[in-house]
Amino acid sequence: MADKAMIALKQIKSAIGYNRRQRATLVGLGIRRLHQVVKVEDTPSVRGMINKVSHLVVVIEE
Repeated sequence: MADKAMIALKQIKSAIGYNRRQRATLVGLGIRRLHQVVKVEDTPSVRGMINKVSHLVVVIEE
């Protein structure tokens, strides 16, 4: 069985001043603080979440 593809994300901008839904999306991705790096599974739903907060996070190449 193949390993699941993972994406590394890093929060680069504060969520202060953005609406509740965008802050909740960051929490849903597992990001708690600025400059934190998390690895999430590469699924269409996660890609959609990243797209909604693309101005706050960056995808890290590994």
